[in-house]
Amino acid sequence: MHVALILLTAVSAHAFSTEAPHPLPWSPAGPGDVRSPCPGLNSLANHGFLPHDGKFVTEQQTVSGLGDALNIDAALAKLLFQGALATNPSPNATNFSLDDLSRHNIIEHDGSLSRQDYYFGDNHDFNQTIFDQTRGYWTHALIDLKDVATARAARMNTSMATNPEFGLSNATLTDSFAESATYLLAFGNKTAGTVNRTWVEYFFENERLPDELGWVRQSVAISQVDLDSMTQRVVNATGTAETRAEVIRRGGIHGPLLTVPQDVSKRCRWE
Repeated sequence: MHVALILLTAVSAHAFSTEAPHPLPWSPAGPGDVRSPCPGLNSLANHGFLPHDGKFVTEQQTVSGLGDALNIDAALAKLLFQGALATNPSPNATNFSLDDLSRHNIIEHDGSLSRQDYYFGDNHDFNQTIFDQTRGYWTHALIDLKDVATARAARMNTSMATNPEFGLSNATLTDSFAESATYLLAFGNKTAGTVNRTWVEYFFENERLPDELGWVRQSVAISQVDLDSMTQRVVNATGTAETRAEVIRRGGIHGPLLTVPQDVSKRCRWE
């Protein structure tokens, strides 16, 4: 690897991060624990920032967990909680369990970066084959916006080609862009739009924060403005890799493809 690239990786990691607090001890899901299609929420449960059993997660636990683990500000964390709450089928619910998020086409959607489509069965567990396709488009030690956008579009194209019931709503289409924006914000340099590839691979494959590899959480809180802005940057980087006409033909999308709706921050962004 070129020396300048190694140095850039190290500099970007420390210039935009802080070393406190350190992630809590990690342990995987055990008997009776539940998990979701979201590797981010799963990671927080595995570290104990959310209830380790993944059940009955409250707004306060979500705000505290996202803040302590990733420095996501309270306003954005509350919006993300509301998105997750919508997956709880119980009327007047005040909490959610991680496995609620597996309900199809609420937050979970076709074309995930690391999960199978609902049509093929298991839409909630990590799938190495699918993730190998995603990371195959991360061609640099520092993943840039073009790498991020190309990988996302490739997963969409594969799903459209293989899933006869492929479909996205406007909301889940936006989710697919915002999920990529989220790992850039959580683990990378939001100004440059780059992120250490090794950290992201470790996070997806282990559902664990990559602190053992040198990652530390962002020093400046991540806000809704940050998420909306980075999502639009992923959209812009996508360009013509995914045509509106093809998505409409296979997925039944109505309305603008490359415009980020105002409620972009109200949903989980980790698939």
